[in-house]
Amino acid sequence: MSYVISGLPLDAFAPLFGLSEADLAARGVLRVTADAPIGFPCRVQLEDAQPGETLLLLNYEHLAVDTPYRSRHAIFVNEAARSTRRFAGEIPPVLSARPWISLRAFDAAGMMLDAAIAPGADLEPSILKLLARPDTAYLHAHNAGRGCYAARIDRS
Repeated sequence: MSYVISGLPLDAFAPLFGLSEADLAARGVLRVTADAPIGFPCRVQLEDAQPGETLLLLNYEHLAVDTPYRSRHAIFVNEAARSTRRFAGEIPPVLSARPWISLRAFDAAGMMLDAAIAPGADLEPSILKLLARPDTAYLHAHNAGRGCYAARIDRS
């Protein structure tokens, strides 16, 4: 079975790029500067920002469903992002570099069916197992430590 791992849509964030600190603060958004090569994961590009790059830290509703699993959390978006990245049949480094990733399987109505925790470097077996369920519509990946939303995974 093949799969694709997708970043969030750039269009949701591009209007925020370049806004003043005051305009961002009015929207509950912070601008931060990456100071390490790992630890500032862009949820659009699915890659870590490099030291010196600026990112927006904001709250984002990544599971906008009318179920008890509706969810939002803090994410980073690199202000240099120019397109949404998709990884077909491969694990992006932003996931594989993390010690642990939580995978959550949802049905078409947004109800959680199953979940797994796996090392970032060994995610594929868990992805394939969860997607093998015929009632799984998609997966969400989260960093297991801080719980941050990481990416969406679909059958391709």
